[in-house]
Amino acid sequence: MKHLFQSKCQRCFLHACPCGFYGSRDQRECTCSPQQIQKYRAKLSGPLLDRIDLHLEVPRVPVQLLHERAAGEPSETIRKRVEAAREIQCERFSRRPQFPFNSAMSGEELRRFARMNKDGQDLLQLAFERLGLSARAYDRIVKVARTIADLAGAEQIEAAHVAEAIRYRALDRGVMG
Repeated sequence: MKHLFQSKCQRCFLHACPCGFYGSRDQRECTCSPQQIQKYRAKLSGPLLDRIDLHLEVPRVPVQLLHERAAGEPSETIRKRVEAAREIQCERFSRRPQFPFNSAMSGEELRRFARMNKDGQDLLQLAFERLGLSARAYDRIVKVARTIADLAGAEQIEAAHVAEAIRYRALDRGVMG
């Protein structure tokens, strides 16, 4: 059985496969059988994936888009935002200066520093229920959402921060594997 990405409008889950073309957006056909794809995907266990904070699909970019690149946000602007977020985290975790980052938050620190508004809580609960997330994945999403809120200069985690953090968990959502 061959798989072909048909259109953006149809529900398509992009999965890795041995030939590398399953779900390809450039209309290349996958030559793998469903059994080969399943065997390939099974190489990464759920507990291992839970320990990876960001799962992203990075599709191939058509060459014509490389020629037509528009100027994005300058690196200097991004650097300043990242430095400000790191400073926030250093202040937040001043009692443990050896690793003052959101990724090292304990359960107690999550409850203390990763407070979110009602919409954020509702969205996270919905994602947890629909995606069948593990407790570890839940904590990782909250930590990433806290970092996104820090980058935005927000005191409280909002639904938009939670939504972005969930998007970075593509493997949990079945988008890549």
